[in-house]
Amino acid sequence: MAEAPENAAPTPPPPAPATSSPPPKSGIPPRYDLDAKWDACLDLSIRRVAYSSLGGAFAGLLLFRSPTTRWASVALGAGVGIGAAYTECSYLFNGAPPKWSPKVLFVLPPQRELCSSSECHLSTLCWGGQVITAC
Repeated sequence: MAEAPENAAPTPPPPAPATSSPPPKSGIPPRYDLDAKWDACLDLSIRRVAYSSLGGAFAGLLLFRSPTTRWASVALGAGVGIGAAYTECSYLFNGAPPKWSPKVLFVLPPQRELCSSSECHLSTLCWGGQVITAC
């Protein structure tokens, strides 16, 4: 004999589908998130030092015979990597790199008096699209 449905034990609800949700954000703006900056800096430093050391080792194998000079090229590569990582990490912690002023292509000679007499030797100077005739 079959049991009546009202006497049966309740069945548990089906399990919720497993979804991978991102971890909750900490609410700290990226500018002030030191943990993320340190993680990025350490990752960058390890990569730069490792890759430049391998580059120095490869160059040492190709160019040098003595083990001393080969190790020196590895040390030089590691130093380049440390310097590059330090520079990049200082940009991460201190903000954007400095804005360099535009390069000056040439310097104008000192101002001379303008003259219109025919006795002067005329020379032309072009600056910013303006032609200046000077003595």
